[in-house]
This record gives sequence, structure tokens and C-alpha cells, in this order.
Amino acid sequence: MQKDKHLPWLIAVAEGDQKAFEYLYKDTSGLLNTICRKMLGNGALADEALQEAYVRIWHNASDYQVDKGEVLSWMVSIARYRCLDMLRYQKVRQEQDLNEEHNAQEQIVVEENSQLSHCIEALAPEQRQAIHLAYFRGFSHSEVVSYLGDPMGTVKSWIRRGLSQLKRCLGI
Repeated sequence: MQKDKHLPWLIAVAEGDQKAFEYLYKDTSGLLNTICRKMLGNGALADEALQEAYVRIWHNASDYQVDKGEVLSWMVSIARYRCLDMLRYQKVRQEQDLNEEHNAQEQIVVEENSQLSHCIEALAPEQRQAIHLAYFRGFSHSEVVSYLGDPMGTVKSWIRRGLSQLKRCLGI
């Protein structure tokens, strides 16, 4: 069985040895940096993920369990999970930004035209919701179907009839 060359350094890191941490960093940072850059694509995000991974390695060195795998595998998993956390955060943040933007646009449209607001309120609830998703949120018909859980034909009918009713109400 091959000996894990990083184990002595990690044991010393667990005891607070900064020089051992420096050696461990010099020997492994190239690989971890490559992983972060491939996962995140963005240099600044990759640098941040790498830094946070090494902070976690420093703080959690004493938690490493020899029987669970090699030190490098453990370090790679820490860097990988940090990158995944950052990707999830970015996705959530982008979705929040899109939702805020859509909500603001919807509010502007409704406030600018009280007649439109009145006409939208006159729609049946299922028509109003389907039109809201399709036109204010930008959902495709398939996405509206998936969101509402109703058949495609039903959703298309709600939207078509709702738009006809809106046109009549607005005098278009």
C-alpha cells in the first residue's frame, strides 16, 4: 500500500503548524486551483473558492479521517463542495434578481394602466395566473404547464380565452 505523502503535513497542520500548511499549499494548490477554475469558469470566483477551501482545510485538518481516503481526495472534495456552494448561491441570486426585475416590470405595467389592471382582475383566476406566468414572468407554455400541473390544451385555452377577454375589455 502506497503511503499518503500529504498525511504528515496535514497532521502537522491540525496541530497549528503554519510551515506544514505552506508546504501542503505549495504541493496541492495547482490541482485545487485547476478544479476551481474548471467548475466556476470565473477567475475571481475561482480564487475566492480556492482561498475559502484552504481556510476550511486549515480549520478542519483535525477532522480528517485516514480510513475515509487520501488527504488529497479530502482536500479536493472540500474545494469541490465550496465551488458547488458558490454555483448554487449564484443561481439563487440570479433567480432573485430576475424575480425582482419581473415583479418591478409587472408593477409598472399595472400602475401605468389602471384599465388594464381592472381588466386583468376581471379574468377567471386560472386565466389570470396562466397569463401572469406567460406574459409577466416569461414562462413558455411548457413551463406554465409544469408549474400549474394542468394539461397543455387547458393552459393554452386559458391563455387564449383570457387574452381575448382582455382585448374586449380594453377595446382593442
